[in-house]
Amino acid sequence: MSTVLVTGGSGFIGVHTILQLLAAGHAVRTTVRNPVRNADVIAMLREGGAVAPESVGFVTADLTRDDGWREAAAGCDYVLHVASPLGAHMPADDNELIIPAREGTLRVLRAAREAGVRRVVLTSSFAAIGYGHPPRTTPFDETVWSNLDSGDVQAYPKSKTLAERAAWDFVAREGGGLELAAVNPTAVFGPALGPDFSESLGIVKALLDGAMPAVPRIHFGLVDVRDVADLHLRAMTSPKAAGERFLAVSGEPMSILEIARVLRATLGGKARRVPRFQAPDWLMRIAARRNPMARAALPLLGKVRRSTSAKAQKLLGWRPRGNEEMIVATAESLIRLGLVKA
Repeated sequence: MSTVLVTGGSGFIGVHTILQLLAAGHAVRTTVRNPVRNADVIAMLREGGAVAPESVGFVTADLTRDDGWREAAAGCDYVLHVASPLGAHMPADDNELIIPAREGTLRVLRAAREAGVRRVVLTSSFAAIGYGHPPRTTPFDETVWSNLDSGDVQAYPKSKTLAERAAWDFVAREGGGLELAAVNPTAVFGPALGPDFSESLGIVKALLDGAMPAVPRIHFGLVDVRDVADLHLRAMTSPKAAGERFLAVSGEPMSILEIARVLRATLGGKARRVPRFQAPDWLMRIAARRNPMARAALPLLGKVRRSTSAKAQKLLGWRPRGNEEMIVATAESLIRLGLVKA
């Protein structure tokens, strides 16, 4: 089988992707920013049922520096660029997220080109598609890009949009035959394998912990991390995927209140702290004066962004799980790992 580099192996999507690569028989190498995380990755792979997690190779590399990337890509057939810069969604300066996202992506692409890699699959985001647009009834698809000229687009969508655009520009101008595909997930849920998980799982944890007495009026599309990993593998090997973007979403958007209702309906007493009420928008605006998280939520209040994964399903045969299944799997994993209040 092939040798595959997964950048950001300690992350939620990264570790699930490594799991599926190992199960498919590929040789896997991954990057971590700090070598102390190697043991954490192996522990999460064991939690996920990997037969031989010690077979994974590790290279220390940071998106903000050149060191390590040539070594990481050497001898690889494919690169799955999953790593994303860390940082708040509302930094003091948007460039705190934009520069490492864009420059880190270009570092990975240069290393891949120089190593003779066949194809890079970039983990982008729905944030590079569905932000900065007026309300619309038609679902978003891969032909759409986020409008960064809109005044309500925050640093994270900007960083994902500019990083993906930079990737496509690089391959077109100086890729030297390197192929590129992009996967654009909506909010990623599914089973946690350890304490490193997506912000989406943080929402479920907050609901189970009772950290929110009432929830904001926010809706978003959902996708299971196992299906995101599966789509990466399909985009890696399918001849049809070269030069294509693939939006990853399970179905209709859900509100946080609807997620709370699923938890209460399926978990019984384990969901005793889950809130039952939705906060009015005016209350969120008051809270935003002092709470950065509430302030970040303001542009999302009441917006319902529908999107479609028809392209991935038609071209690559991708079949995502349903919303309720992934929400329950998320909650059960957080409870099993002791990551929520007893």
